[in-house]
Amino acid sequence: MADRKVQPCSLDHRIRSGCGALETASRAGLGALLFRNLRAFVLFRVFHFQKTQGHLCRRPLATSPMSSSENSIAIEVRALSKTYRIWRDPKARLKAPLLHTMGSVVSGLPTSLLQSIGRRLLHRAENYSREFYALRQVSFRVEKGEAVGIVGLNGSGKSSLLQVLAGVLKPTAGSVCIEGRVAALLELGAGFNGEFTGRENAYLNASILGISRKEMDRRFPQIEEFAEIGAFMDQPVKTYSSGMAVRLAFSILTQIDPDVLIIDEALSVGDAYFQHKCGRKIREFRDRGKTLLFVSHDLGAVKSLCDRALLLENGMLIREGPAESVIDYYNAIIARKQKDEEIRQVELEMGRTVTRSGDSRAEIVRIELLDAQGNPGRAFVSGSPATVEATIRFNEAVSKPTFGILLRDRLGVDVFGTNTYYNGPCGPPAVPGSVQVVKVRLELRLGPGSYSITVAVHRGAEHTETNYDWIDHALVFEVLPCAGRHFIGMAALPCSIEWQAVNSHPEHLHHDAIERS
Repeated sequence: MADRKVQPCSLDHRIRSGCGALETASRAGLGALLFRNLRAFVLFRVFHFQKTQGHLCRRPLATSPMSSSENSIAIEVRALSKTYRIWRDPKARLKAPLLHTMGSVVSGLPTSLLQSIGRRLLHRAENYSREFYALRQVSFRVEKGEAVGIVGLNGSGKSSLLQVLAGVLKPTAGSVCIEGRVAALLELGAGFNGEFTGRENAYLNASILGISRKEMDRRFPQIEEFAEIGAFMDQPVKTYSSGMAVRLAFSILTQIDPDVLIIDEALSVGDAYFQHKCGRKIREFRDRGKTLLFVSHDLGAVKSLCDRALLLENGMLIREGPAESVIDYYNAIIARKQKDEEIRQVELEMGRTVTRSGDSRAEIVRIELLDAQGNPGRAFVSGSPATVEATIRFNEAVSKPTFGILLRDRLGVDVFGTNTYYNGPCGPPAVPGSVQVVKVRLELRLGPGSYSITVAVHRGAEHTETNYDWIDHALVFEVLPCAGRHFIGMAALPCSIEWQAVNSHPEHLHHDAIERS
């Protein structure tokens, strides 16, 4: 007998092959009518085994009078869940619906024995698969003109949430209501046809979002200018690098002028120049009162671009609030390594929220910022010396503890950080009950404004290795302008300026510059 060539086949092909076997059996006198009904029912059960009851609605910007509270909501998510059915093996996709169908029929029969058999069949059908919750009972609101960041570890549900909001995925349960035109930049290459050129994809995406060709003709020069991909605009997208694809996608979004902009991690693949360019455009978008949802592992970008943040873990929304506070809590989650490590947020008497984490093998019992005379201070002139002094109590034996500091501005952007592992020396070995004092001296060459100091004691180079104690915003201080020194920005870099007269005509200088370039 000649060997048959085995080819991979789809689920639908396997189902129809199985039904073909039943058809062969039906020819032996088992009843064609029963076969036809069973075949139709099996196909229906396979593709509708998991029902979705979620609701996604989009409406144009309100033109009729509404209450102020209703009119201010751009996105409203209520009890949103998204589940996937994970099958034990490929055959289970056919076995489970068959057993479920047989169990449903048999359990409805009058005798107790058959009902018991039916229940067993139903239980066995359930064992062929399990439900995985990508999102579980997520609820939140986003006001119009608000910029909201979404953070969380890999697999926490961030991308699934954005895909549901963008309409790419249908929710399993719950509801999502979005007002206005939505534009989304999701995973790399999403929405592009690789065979089409960049120009054709731009027009295609615009038409999907309801922009006429005439209007697109007017806007396309701006898209081409922002993307800066040159002649590749008329080449197939499949020939693009990942950075070029992102340039094109974001450039299209800048000209569509949506009411709600959704951005996933895709911008991270661009070069530094284009990332800065996108950052400026996003700030312009936010300043025009548009709504922004932004997912990124760059916590500094989330702090600087977003007013509020959502923290997801295992598909659940575990924290929401000001971006700085949520990211502090997220940092504590990242630093948590051991089961007994505790994360606690305490509200201080001045209303500041401080995040503290660690396994408590060592504790920072006192932290102070001292001026040049060794006195505690909270206001310093730009460029003046200061000392961060910490008192550490050790509850267990620790060898070579590391102490670190991190300065942030009022927006939560990291300004400067260092620790004793890199700038030495590390602390001496400590025994249980001992106390050590560490001092970090520095010059506050910072721009005028409010700053905070985060401190940590840990092992090794990073606090993620073994975190003993981490205190976010342990103290806040103010930097005042220095008389006679004028500059802008957050860093007061020392510089010297020199002028030199050159005996040459301007046109010669211009010619030399062209030759050097």
